[in-house]
Amino acid sequence: MKKYRKRIIEEQIKNSLIITGATLIEGPKACGKTTTAKKLSKSFYQFQEKFVDINRNVIDFLLNGETPRLIDEWQLTPKIWDAIRYEVDERGLKGQFILTGSSTPINEEEIIHSGAGRFSFLLMRPMSLFESEDSSGEVSLKELFDNENIDIFGKNDTKIQRLAELICRGGFPETTDMNIDDAIEYNSSYLQAIVKSDISRIDSTVKNESLIMAFLKSYSRFQSQRATKDTIKEDMIKHENMSLSGVSICSLLNSFRNIFLIEELSAWSPKLRSKTAIRTSKIRLFVDPCIATSALMIGPNDLLEDFNTFGLLFESMVIRDLRVYTESLKGSVFTYRDKDDLECDAILHMKQGKYALVEIKLGGKEQIEEAAKNLKTLFYKIDTDTMNKPSFMMIITGTTEFAYRRNDGIYVVPITCLKN
Repeated sequence: MKKYRKRIIEEQIKNSLIITGATLIEGPKACGKTTTAKKLSKSFYQFQEKFVDINRNVIDFLLNGETPRLIDEWQLTPKIWDAIRYEVDERGLKGQFILTGSSTPINEEEIIHSGAGRFSFLLMRPMSLFESEDSSGEVSLKELFDNENIDIFGKNDTKIQRLAELICRGGFPETTDMNIDDAIEYNSSYLQAIVKSDISRIDSTVKNESLIMAFLKSYSRFQSQRATKDTIKEDMIKHENMSLSGVSICSLLNSFRNIFLIEELSAWSPKLRSKTAIRTSKIRLFVDPCIATSALMIGPNDLLEDFNTFGLLFESMVIRDLRVYTESLKGSVFTYRDKDDLECDAILHMKQGKYALVEIKLGGKEQIEEAAKNLKTLFYKIDTDTMNKPSFMMIITGTTEFAYRRNDGIYVVPITCLKN
């Protein structure tokens, strides 16, 4: 039996079951939603296909069971949503149902009620490096937010070859115990299934497999970058020889968002000391960097020969992990860029107004110094008279040997030393 590795989201699920009657866990296929939900439920039903004529007797059967009851892939029969909402109201109890879904419902018009007040909503992603046991977790984001200017230490034993493998392997639980060649093959099969089946099921108008693959390859080339829809379209024409008359890039983007494979990074808007236009364009990202390496059919050795692509996909992997860690602390991750082209790769923003400034670099003294300079420039732009100063500033690296606090107070932390 495959080893189960504890997921960070488990505590969020447990907490939501205390607060509301039902909890919805969404996320891409094969990220571990069902496996984790089964560990926290006492009975379950898994939809294999849509019920066309769902009636009261069927609903009673589906919802009857020891609680919390798991309803897996609920979106195949969207009418079950309102039935669960009604059942939660009738019972008047918390923690009655867990729902999982790997796509948004095809026919949202079948849902009458939003679920507000009855449902908690959680997004589950592929595994972070801490969850897959590829990070020691010696440096905790929570401790950095809770304790100002603390000293840290961590030892990074991950070599650059292994770092490239972790990017190509990705965070899907099935691959965590595979050798790299098998993991790459698994991810390729995963992507083929998406292209051949899942996308057309979500959007019946998207059936051209060549078009879908061309889009995926172009989108992969813009990972961790700001690229307009027109830029992506032009890349498809130039590099994939696609004739795109009448093709909507927006529709393709939405289709992949609806199955949780695309998750862009939104802009952060702080209060600044002087008027500076903040760029609001989003950073293009897949939910996991292995989607990009699979689409481009590249492996670890290819990354080692192209450090520009390596760096962009490393940034994508770090953002994946930061989202998992930060959301477990009730925060969100943003990015920053202004009219002066000052950038900050990640802003970790907590609900209580705390935040941290983060730069992401593969490593090397020059890159670290450049990142530190950027962080300090942004720090001095922020109007700390009208908003909090950063709880901390951090440079997340791939190849530095140790986690430490610099003389200027900025933390340098290898991604394989970090946890929530």
